[in-house]
Amino acid sequence: MKKVFLSLSLVIALTGTTFGQSANVKKAKNKALMESPDFAGARQDIKPALTDPTTKDQAQTWYVAGLIGYKENESLYNKMLLQQQVDQDVKGKAIVESYDYFIKAYDMDGLPDEKGKVKPKFQKEIKEKIKEYYTTQQNLFAYGAQLFDKKDYEGAIKVFEIYLAIPKLPMMKNEIKPDSNYHMIKYFTAIAATNAEKHEKAIALYDDLRDDGYEEVNVHQLLYQEYLAVKDTLKAINTLKAGFEKFPKEPWFLQNLINYYIYTNQSKDALVYLNKAIEAEPNLAQYRYVKGSLDESLGDFDAARASFEKAIELDANNADAYAGIGRLIYNSAVKLSDAANEIKDNKSYIAAKKKADDVFVQSISYFKKAAEINPKEMEYKRTLKNLYYRLKMDKEYDAIDKEMNQ
Repeated sequence: MKKVFLSLSLVIALTGTTFGQSANVKKAKNKALMESPDFAGARQDIKPALTDPTTKDQAQTWYVAGLIGYKENESLYNKMLLQQQVDQDVKGKAIVESYDYFIKAYDMDGLPDEKGKVKPKFQKEIKEKIKEYYTTQQNLFAYGAQLFDKKDYEGAIKVFEIYLAIPKLPMMKNEIKPDSNYHMIKYFTAIAATNAEKHEKAIALYDDLRDDGYEEVNVHQLLYQEYLAVKDTLKAINTLKAGFEKFPKEPWFLQNLINYYIYTNQSKDALVYLNKAIEAEPNLAQYRYVKGSLDESLGDFDAARASFEKAIELDANNADAYAGIGRLIYNSAVKLSDAANEIKDNKSYIAAKKKADDVFVQSISYFKKAAEINPKEMEYKRTLKNLYYRLKMDKEYDAIDKEMNQ
């Protein structure tokens, strides 16, 4: 009799648990739908039903769990419409929580019953609610933006990824078409990934955005930076090349390509790209200045001066081009001065030194013009100060020294 009694007790216990968890699901739903909802109580009631063997595989259990967060978000949204203060974190977390529950409920609701038939009860409602999370801007859109602004980039990524996933859900097939908001959210998801140092995720998103044709200039630039972050130099340079070919009027790509080739001792390759740029934009003064700098680095000083002069012709306020000519003259004077110092005959030395000083004097007007155009650039003034000191131009030296100290 003892064994029978124990078995019967077990049956009674299981029956009681089944009844108890089903009742908890109903109680949770009622608390969420009351005129004055008790969302905390509803969550407390539904929690054991999500793990209990008798209710955890029922679509209704997960639907009710999702309904709690949905109704809480709805309640807070209605308060916002009445201009009442709302805790946006509570609202946002309710959306994310309910979304996860609804997805699970939707899948369970599509499973066949014991007779092999599929009779969904909740799928239509779930679909409408998830669509609402996507289309109403104060839901996922606003919550992700709030987290982004708070610099909670990982949190923003999670929310934005839910937003981006919704149009791709099988239940939403042909119902939601990605629009400008969709691409904008993908863009900010990528930026959030960059800021969170999730480089592989950022790269994947920027690649998608490049294919989408969204913010293409910025996307190419950011993608280049991401490849640098993961030390994939080949893809970084290919991204620069692609950006340059697509946006030849954007000097950023050219400048970074040239910098790369210069720093890796490939100035001739840099010049190839620069000449292409000049062919496409012959009247862009900045390209002519950069070409002058490259020619100078390759030792072709005549070509360098011609490029600097062309830059000035195209833009009379190109301070760097004036300084470039001044630098060419200054450096040629340095060579003459060094050669003079090798002369042992005093008379010949004096003549050679005067020749060098005359060339130094020629560079002054160019540095003065550069400093006049861009008075904030101290390098021009430092060179002038050095020239005045070398040439014993005391009055000019004192004036620029005072100006620099001020």
